[in-house]
Amino acid sequence: MELASEILTVGQLNEAISSLINTSFDTLWVRGEISNFKSYPSGHWYFKLKDAQSQINGVMFKGRNFSVDFQPKDGDQVEVAAQLGFYTARGDMQLTVAQMRKAGAGALFEAFMKLKAKLEKEGLFDPARKKDLPLHPRAIGIVTSTQAAALKDVLSTLARRASHIPIIIYPSLVQGPEAAPGMIKALQQAQADAKVDVILLVRGGGSIEDLWAFNDEQLAYAIAQSSIPIISGVGHETDFTIADFVADLRAPTPTAAAEMATPDRLELLRNLQGYAQFMHRLMTTKLEREAQRIDQLSLRLGHAIPNPAQMKQRQQQLQDRLERIWQEKLRYWRQQQEHYLFQIETLNPKRTLERGYSLILEDTQAIRDPKDLSSTKRYTLAMAKGTARVSLDKIELSTDD
Repeated sequence: MELASEILTVGQLNEAISSLINTSFDTLWVRGEISNFKSYPSGHWYFKLKDAQSQINGVMFKGRNFSVDFQPKDGDQVEVAAQLGFYTARGDMQLTVAQMRKAGAGALFEAFMKLKAKLEKEGLFDPARKKDLPLHPRAIGIVTSTQAAALKDVLSTLARRASHIPIIIYPSLVQGPEAAPGMIKALQQAQADAKVDVILLVRGGGSIEDLWAFNDEQLAYAIAQSSIPIISGVGHETDFTIADFVADLRAPTPTAAAEMATPDRLELLRNLQGYAQFMHRLMTTKLEREAQRIDQLSLRLGHAIPNPAQMKQRQQQLQDRLERIWQEKLRYWRQQQEHYLFQIETLNPKRTLERGYSLILEDTQAIRDPKDLSSTKRYTLAMAKGTARVSLDKIELSTDD
């Protein structure tokens, strides 16, 4: 038996293997199940990726894993983009992971792009078919889950910006196989009711799987066919769904959708003040022109009738009349301004609560008929200084007669 001409150390052998692997493999995608997942204080992730036949070590460093939109755990089926390497210190093969997604996300993205291309070809994204939003909606509809965190943010924004505008919630699931049919039904119900002038279609952020209901083809057609303008506010600013492209306006977040749908109450008051100032300037200009015209007439009369005392008296009468007209116009303008301000303030429901009244709410909707009360349900009691969750032990009905 002939010995090799060169005897390698273990380190030299491992370095040669590492060099061979590094030059033989480009970045590749690998699918498998995570096991032995560990997240170290440094922020780095270490795990094994396995299937029924084999397993391999994996590492994803902190600078890479911040972009992963879920927290990996043992048993997760994932797809990783990685560089195959050889850890010479232990003689282990490992994957240095650059990207990670849940298994199937790639197929979902391909389906998303395919549907997007189809609907774009059909003209559903055409800006010419999108409807304008109302400047002052008489009521706003919200299609979302009553359990969604986004609903609280939307209602808070609407209350702050335009508390006088009524809100109607059309509840629907926003995740899972029943979500798309539910949202279609909710949109159809809003159109049948014909009570709102704009609809907010909203939910919070999530993975592509979580938001997949908003990529439903039939939902896209329902949005396009809606007679009521629709604002989509789905996920975070970086999330895009088919619903966003079809809607009349896309908001980066649910809160932004609420802001786009409402006029700012403070801005309305500023506009009203501007209109009042414009009216004042217009009235002043007109009165000054009339005063100048009277002076010119007085001068003509002074030349035609040689009676200075009589003309002076006539001029004083005209000036007194002009002053009365001015005061009447000014008083009318102030009354109108006070009337508009009173109307705006009257529409604020907080004023009613501050007078000692309370509202009984069920799922954000006010209870108006005592027959709708039930001892088996819990309600929200809204008062001037806050809210309370209550239940009723005994209900005795009475009428106003």
